[in-house]
Amino acid sequence: MNGGKRPGAGRPKGSKNQATLSKEAAREALRAIIQREMEAMVGAQVAAAKGLKYLVARNRQSGKFIRLSEEAMTKLLAGEDDETELVEVWEKDPSTPAFTDLMNRALDKPKEQEMEVRVSGSLEVVPARLAAARKRLAGR
Repeated sequence: MNGGKRPGAGRPKGSKNQATLSKEAAREALRAIIQREMEAMVGAQVAAAKGLKYLVARNRQSGKFIRLSEEAMTKLLAGEDDETELVEVWEKDPSTPAFTDLMNRALDKPKEQEMEVRVSGSLEVVPARLAAARKRLAGR
């Protein structure tokens, strides 16, 4: 029989599983990436909260609209792109969720208001049902 507690068995106290160590390393790598890109991401969230404007062009063959990057816009304006035409500015409405998220992060989430509920009178449903059930069972 080898069951039960044995001295020295198991992971040493205070040490971490390999899976935990892997998660912590991945979390730290992600944290470094996010910190490096923080300014650009916050700028994008602010832009989304305000509403976005972007340029689009229409492909002559397929008729599909394509969002233009700066490089594509430069080519189009220089006449180097024969496949696209009809440049337009499209607008995206301001995003309330983006604004709310920014405000919650910058100023803390507002405390939820407690609702005051007043109850008057009494309710004897459960004891009455229990008494009735006991009476039925006693009669059997």
